[in-house]
Amino acid sequence: MYDAVRIHANGRTTTARFVSTAAEAGFDGVVVANSHENGADVDVPHIRSEYGIDIVGGVEVATTDKGVASTAIADRRPKTAVLMVRGGTPTMNRYAVETPAVDVLRDPMAGDGDVNHVLVKAAVRNDVRIEVNLGRVLRASGGPRVQALRGLRKLRDLLEYYDAPLVVTADPKTHLQVRGPRELLAVGDRIGFDEETIRRGLTEWQRIAETNREKLSPEYVAKGVRRGRDEK
Repeated sequence: MYDAVRIHANGRTTTARFVSTAAEAGFDGVVVANSHENGADVDVPHIRSEYGIDIVGGVEVATTDKGVASTAIADRRPKTAVLMVRGGTPTMNRYAVETPAVDVLRDPMAGDGDVNHVLVKAAVRNDVRIEVNLGRVLRASGGPRVQALRGLRKLRDLLEYYDAPLVVTADPKTHLQVRGPRELLAVGDRIGFDEETIRRGLTEWQRIAETNREKLSPEYVAKGVRRGRDEK
């Protein structure tokens, strides 16, 4: 199982510290969600060999401008294993699920964001995973936590009804907020997600990475077809 962590060039937690903590928590891999604007330099081979878990290079497009998002996606898609768009507004939520080049719509219930049956059906049609973000339930209290629970339960019902693709995350901002798979399974259960759904969401990060890594390979021709060594 994998989780996704946001890395900032001037962030409080280094990539290595995130990965070390994730490995200790029981994850098999980490998706590094670098900003499309000012991402941190990540020495993936070194960190992978140091801590013994998979490190996946990802990009998170965070903007409220669809034009900016389109430009960033066109630039990053050909070289990115996991491409994410940050939601949280009606415009960006809809844009993300209607764009087949996007792998994940992140945090759609944040801010003014919401999800309805139209968006979920678009996500199914375009194979865009909708993120189940457990971060606010883990870290908020009072009214914000109640609101987060309400949003996640609504999202749960829609995802289940339409059998929509999803990923799950604790959305840690620092290594101190990393939570292991067992804790996320327990939190999901309290919200009303069945264990298999949370497991599937934590495993889906890996499936996305493996699929796109194959496509990024120089030998890739089409699904199930790879170019031979002597072909040009």
